[in-house]
Amino acid sequence: MKKALFIIDEVEFKYFEFNVLVTDFWLIKTFLEKGYKIDITTKHELFLEGNTPYGLTYSTNVEKNNIFKSETRNKTCLNNYKIIFTRPDPPVDIDFINATYVLDYVKDDVFCINSQSALRNINEKLYVNKFPSLAPKNIVTSESELIKKFLFENDEIIIKPLNKCFSSGVFYLNKTDKNINAIISAATDNGKTKVMVQKFLKEISNGDKRLIFIGGEIMDYAVTKVATNNDFKFNEHKKENLIFGNLTKEQKEMEKIISKTLLDDGVYLAGLDVIDDKIIEINITSPCFFINEINSLYNIKFEEIIFNKIEMLINKHIETLFTKC
Repeated sequence: MKKALFIIDEVEFKYFEFNVLVTDFWLIKTFLEKGYKIDITTKHELFLEGNTPYGLTYSTNVEKNNIFKSETRNKTCLNNYKIIFTRPDPPVDIDFINATYVLDYVKDDVFCINSQSALRNINEKLYVNKFPSLAPKNIVTSESELIKKFLFENDEIIIKPLNKCFSSGVFYLNKTDKNINAIISAATDNGKTKVMVQKFLKEISNGDKRLIFIGGEIMDYAVTKVATNNDFKFNEHKKENLIFGNLTKEQKEMEKIISKTLLDDGVYLAGLDVIDDKIIEINITSPCFFINEINSLYNIKFEEIIFNKIEMLINKHIETLFTKC
């Protein structure tokens, strides 16, 4: 029997059972239904004995259209798996980094999605600058004067922390604001912490689109995330704030620009946040694929499409190893 491990977020582990809003629910359920043995663990339960990587893992099962985890955990060598999904949510802190160090000792014939080197080395916010034609105008700094200069040149800006998710710590700033210094100070922790500062894209009023990248391809299905509660950004996972994302020809063709770089860097699954023709963020740690919403909007079983794409990636990984031998 083929075995897969999902390293999931602690909150997701706590509320593991039926949760159609969580991408891992659909992936785990589908892999179980396709005959895989699925174990789960968290980043804190990974460890090394010498040069051998282990995890304290929990088995899972599917029953009556739901998934369940065992109450007991087992010591399992990570080299026993065919595939490992590493999907804890940010922040990418020292505990996250240390987990990737353990995964460095996993044997080459285990396919890791995304690769531990990608998760460790790539910043989801900064990564857009690998593709300057697709990135919005931006700077990365902790210097207040540089941020204010950028603000007055561009009238409106967005300030983002580099290691958080779900819009946590994101500020909108207008040059007419009466709290410019206070907002910059709060965002940069009094000038000690670097942030990404992007030119505000007015098209955000129509929402930002989540494009789904799997194995070199931008999929044909997308959702548009619209703002909530008088905010300028999406920050609540609710049905009314997730609408049909009409994928344009230009957005589909972004894959020609980004695909080789992502694959070369060990990024096989990603969520691209797009406003008009600009990528504002490339999510690689635990990208949400909005499977439940896409199924409703497109009348498909998106989880099975993703499963088939991942199976192709696994087979390609095995063929590559065989060729090297």
